[in-house]
Amino acid sequence: MSMTDWPEAERPREKLLSQGPTALSDAELLAIFLRTGTPGQTAVELARELLSEFGSLRGLLQANRQQLCAARGLGPAKFAQLQAVLELARRHLGERLQRGDLLLNPEATRRYLITTLGDLPHEVFCCLFLDTRHRLICYEELFQGTIDGASVHPREVVRRALHHNAAAVILAHNHPSGVAEPSDADQRITRRLKQALQLVDIRVLDHLVVGDRTAMSFAEHGLL
Repeated sequence: MSMTDWPEAERPREKLLSQGPTALSDAELLAIFLRTGTPGQTAVELARELLSEFGSLRGLLQANRQQLCAARGLGPAKFAQLQAVLELARRHLGERLQRGDLLLNPEATRRYLITTLGDLPHEVFCCLFLDTRHRLICYEELFQGTIDGASVHPREVVRRALHHNAAAVILAHNHPSGVAEPSDADQRITRRLKQALQLVDIRVLDHLVVGDRTAMSFAEHGLL
């Protein structure tokens, strides 16, 4: 049976228009992106197959070009479209951060970092550089590592903060394991960075550890 033969309320596109995107499952959202299935298979059935093949939506979004193009029903055009959608989402969230005080909108900061870092297969350490009113000056990825960690150099963080004339910073890094719990090493480097930045009168407002669809705040847990 084709999806056009389904009851209107069960078709993903019509369901989204009537109930909003949050009412749809991962497979239904992916089906709207795919638009068509394969011979004998609807777009929703193809979407379910892909989610099963890659293990999860996160696994699908993390897939590189070779992996995605090898999957049935996909190819270079779909890979390009998916990368464009992901980049649009990151830029949209980034523009929202530019408009106001990050401390007054911590959820926007979380969403941006989860979208930017949450699906990376390797560890990345980044900084949000802020002005005196805690508005975002810029976001920079400073260090990259393997799945086991990244080497973070306090001198380089201080140098970049001074370059941007920042008054404060929010630190962030991801855990490719998906577990947003700070390690002992995370806590040690946070203390070192805080001490180094204090010497040039720059405040560390928070350090966020990004996992799978979540982010743990050092400030909220009294670790700063």
